[in-house]
Amino acid sequence: MKLKLATALVLMTSMSLAHAAGDAAAGKVKTATCMACHMTDGNSVNPIWPKLAGQHESYLVKQLNEFKSGLRKDPTMTAMSMALSEQDVEDVSAFFASNNTSIGTAEKELVETGEKIYKAGIKDGGVAACMGCHGPSGAGNPGAKFPSLRGQHAAYVTKALKDFRTGLRSNDPSSMMRDITAKMSDSEIAAVASYIQGLN
Repeated sequence: MKLKLATALVLMTSMSLAHAAGDAAAGKVKTATCMACHMTDGNSVNPIWPKLAGQHESYLVKQLNEFKSGLRKDPTMTAMSMALSEQDVEDVSAFFASNNTSIGTAEKELVETGEKIYKAGIKDGGVAACMGCHGPSGAGNPGAKFPSLRGQHAAYVTKALKDFRTGLRSNDPSSMMRDITAKMSDSEIAAVASYIQGLN
């Protein structure tokens, strides 16, 4: 009896998870308006717009929902996300997650400093290593909704970090990113952002 009950619970859980997952094929059709900024596969060419290709589905769902709710503020993205249903959010996120991220290159003069910050943090400044949450190769942690950073545009990463530092962006769990960036200088942010652009 216990075995049957356990089996039924596992099947019900897996069915609900399968239902909750986005449909990448459906998402491709729904990304027509996204393509103007993020391109057909999510590898944006404008460095101030983030690459979405290869980003974790769970993270993309979180961001779109937070644009919709106003927790994350951006006039363009708020307007775009408001037209999306719950299923649309799942499908669009699944489509972008299914594509491969294009990797850029880091500026040679910033690599050493950027790598140190990414891998070891800034000991004297009390800044934790980026790879503690985002992994050695920048793959992130989908379970914790920590984004993949590998290959992301340096200009976009710089803007995101500065937005956390000023509090313009505040959708980070327990103020983690705001606390870290508050201790970082512009040059440190530029170095780690450049390193991330070439990370893979």
